[in-house]
Amino acid sequence: MKIDLGETEFRAVLKPYQILAMRYLWANPEGKSSRYVYEAVNEALDGGSISRASIINSLNALVDDGILGYREITGKGGHRRIYKPNYNEEGFKYYIAETVFRKLLHDFPEETRSVLSKAS
Repeated sequence: MKIDLGETEFRAVLKPYQILAMRYLWANPEGKSSRYVYEAVNEALDGGSISRASIINSLNALVDDGILGYREITGKGGHRRIYKPNYNEEGFKYYIAETVFRKLLHDFPEETRSVLSKAS
């Protein structure tokens, strides 16, 4: 996960189409295939479009980061992944904060603790 400090809220860690994908998956926590995510994202983009490959690559990157999980099913055309969120929206916010905090504590422990003590 990369953080863009020039952005706010989810845009600091996700691209706009990834936010749409996550919102779709939060609304469908049982999971959906990349095809359904792709269709929902492109419908929500209002005239814009994102490729199916970009959706698949971003879903797999979110799996690698532990944000999404998946199960494989077999159907026409072979194996498919059904992606599901590992966190609800509030849990994802907590995950972001915890990930950033742990990284700061690891890389700059004294400075991070100093900033936290001044913030209290």
